[in-house]
Amino acid sequence: MADIRNLEDEIALYESINNQLPDGLSQVGYADYPDPWQNPYQYLNHTTMKGNGKARKDRFLVPLNSDYDLYSMGKDGQSAPPITSGQSHDDIIRVGSSGYIGLASQF
Repeated sequence: MADIRNLEDEIALYESINNQLPDGLSQVGYADYPDPWQNPYQYLNHTTMKGNGKARKDRFLVPLNSDYDLYSMGKDGQSAPPITSGQSHDDIIRVGSSGYIGLASQF
């Protein structure tokens, strides 16, 4: 969770300097930055995506964020857009509107 907070800070700094969100974590110096299970953190800029198919979604299939998704795929290294999917239960997710960072299964 601390890594995600730090990445949020780096993304916010990039956005304040460039007046836009980065397209990927490589633009903030964290390309392929590994989570505690050695899987790269996942980032999706919502302002440049087409549709909301890849966006993280709640149990009602509503996107969790309006700006960007940032998450770890958890210990199993697997994930799916709806956080209710079994593959997503161990994901560490960011839900910007509520300030939540934690397990997908507990959101």
